[in-house]
Amino acid sequence: MGTFWLTFGGCGSAILAAAYPGLGIGFAGVALAFGLTVLTMAYAVGSISGGHFNPAITVGLWAGRRFPARDVGPYVAAQVFGAIVAAAALYLIASGKPGFEVAGFAANGYGELSPGNYSLSAAIAVELIATAFFVFIIMRVTAPGSAAGFAPLAIGLALTLIHLISIPVTNTSVNPGPQYRPRAFRRRCLYQSALAVWVAPTVGGILGALIANRLDDSKNHSEPTT
Repeated sequence: MGTFWLTFGGCGSAILAAAYPGLGIGFAGVALAFGLTVLTMAYAVGSISGGHFNPAITVGLWAGRRFPARDVGPYVAAQVFGAIVAAAALYLIASGKPGFEVAGFAANGYGELSPGNYSLSAAIAVELIATAFFVFIIMRVTAPGSAAGFAPLAIGLALTLIHLISIPVTNTSVNPGPQYRPRAFRRRCLYQSALAVWVAPTVGGILGALIANRLDDSKNHSEPTT
């Protein structure tokens, strides 16, 4: 349900509302929509599942010793399934408009799939850095001693900021899961931008978790033991 809401709300805002004539919400509105989906679902189901909604976060939390390896596969499968179901719902809605084209369905990537026609290297860099910081923030705001009850707010705002930065470059991925949603309904090569929108976020998530763990270890070593 969490990944469904992330995909339906975030991607739905981009597909249905971003460029609406005279009233479109633009990049800022899409960025806010993504942040709000995570914020609302983190409060709604975070106590049940931890509120990952994202394979890069799941893998990152595993790398950061916050999540058991045995649960990574089931979580990622649920996330991908939720994203695909949301994509189907968005396709049903978006195709109800005259002139709808599958080729225009939202996608992430570089070159012609980038709003600013950014290169592959730029796409990899922004996705890796953004996801690393996203997972780092998640690790820190959910660590022992953090302000109780405020983690979803910080995480939602972090995702909003990430989208404000990276939408012009890749349309923002930082999440390998929802990448299945538009691409599952497009005839273009499924793997055209895999390096930028699947591999880079996953590697970034692992790096962010390792950095957060390093800070935790340093803090523990610096604290008095008596």
